[in-house]
Amino acid sequence: MIAEIISVGTEILLGNIVNTNAQYLAKKLAKVGIEVHFQTVVGDNPGRIMDAVRIAYTRGDMVIMTGGLGPTKDDITKEMLAEYFHRKLEYDQKAIEMMGVALKRVQKESLLQSLKKQALVPENSMILYNHHGLAPGIIMEDEGKVCILLPGPPKEMKPMFEEYCMEYLHQKSGKMLVSVNIKMLDFEHAPVIMVGEAPVADRLGDLLDSSDPTVATYAKDDGCLIRITTQARTHDEAMDKMKPVIDEAKKRLGEKYIRYIREDMDE
Repeated sequence: MIAEIISVGTEILLGNIVNTNAQYLAKKLAKVGIEVHFQTVVGDNPGRIMDAVRIAYTRGDMVIMTGGLGPTKDDITKEMLAEYFHRKLEYDQKAIEMMGVALKRVQKESLLQSLKKQALVPENSMILYNHHGLAPGIIMEDEGKVCILLPGPPKEMKPMFEEYCMEYLHQKSGKMLVSVNIKMLDFEHAPVIMVGEAPVADRLGDLLDSSDPTVATYAKDDGCLIRITTQARTHDEAMDKMKPVIDEAKKRLGEKYIRYIREDMDE
């Protein structure tokens, strides 16, 4: 499946907050074999949100959106997607009850009507109950299109994604993405001709042309990084596919110039 991440919020668009949600989601989607071709940021404007969604579905079959699920008038993501999918909004009783319990924990006496807005969900949707905040998330499917709506605050979005979405997306893709990193020594511990990105790329040669597994080099301050990546149904299958390429890379680079070989390290 091809996905687009849409981050909703004028505060993101204006640079008032950093969009860490898109970075987190892009990494997680890659892990479950979902390709992300575009990321979009859009303000809290109904017309522009709807335009962003329409455009996203012309170039992919999955949209994952964060933000705009709160209680205020400018929180309109859910309303726009319900309109796009032609679904009525209805109150989810469990979400209302969970909000009441959460508010009692912080000594709030009652559930205000404005807060209850967050419990409105599109009919015939999968509800992602929020154990770290108030607004539930939502998954909708229609004629091959998938939409996942998640809260904007990372402290709510991340655990919700882990609890509900990882398994759901893995079932959709049937694949996982696995990477192995080869980190070269830095310039202080090895000759420049062996650790810079250009000489490393020269040594790797035609390995960089491989389409599966892919091989890519990245210039780092503390030594060049080589990332070998593939998709497979299981982790073991992925490692079996990558082993010949890893072994050949080690041979061409020279093991004495390699600092470490590790799986799935964020660099």
